[in-house]
Amino acid sequence: HGVAGTTIPHIQQAASVSSSQIYHHFGDKAGLVRAVIAFRVSAAQRFGMFLPSRFDSISALETWRDAVLDVQVRRDCVGGCEFGALVSELADSSPVFRGDAIEGYARLEAPIRDGLRTMRNRGELPADTDTDQLALALLAALQGGLLMNKARRDVTALRAVLDAVID
Repeated sequence: HGVAGTTIPHIQQAASVSSSQIYHHFGDKAGLVRAVIAFRVSAAQRFGMFLPSRFDSISALETWRDAVLDVQVRRDCVGGCEFGALVSELADSSPVFRGDAIEGYARLEAPIRDGLRTMRNRGELPADTDTDQLALALLAALQGGLLMNKARRDVTALRAVLDAVID
């Protein structure tokens, strides 16, 4: 039903819980949505796509790219990024949700930036490399590529954009 179309009774039925349990743990639907946003960010991190060690060399970036592509091929390009889909639905509906989305993307961007800084400090990237901008570009490339991947049911765009940023 999407966030807007999902009601507390829908959640009660799906989770086999009472409304008092939902309100006790989350306060209201907005609190529950915020918890889902946090969960989706944590799930992306646990998935292993955002571990700092994966971003500290060109080889590591290529290995990460291959793993991302492999997951999408195994999923038959269905699903995309659950966090990105949630953000797309919520970012315009509430400044609080938008703030949570910004914070979530910052959490996902940080290990990328840290790995790129390590590369720059070792001299593997030019000294004037703006690692903040490059990390943002890599995360944006991933998100856009996953969206096109989902629509096309093909990893060509995702591969192309990740390759371009890594190059």
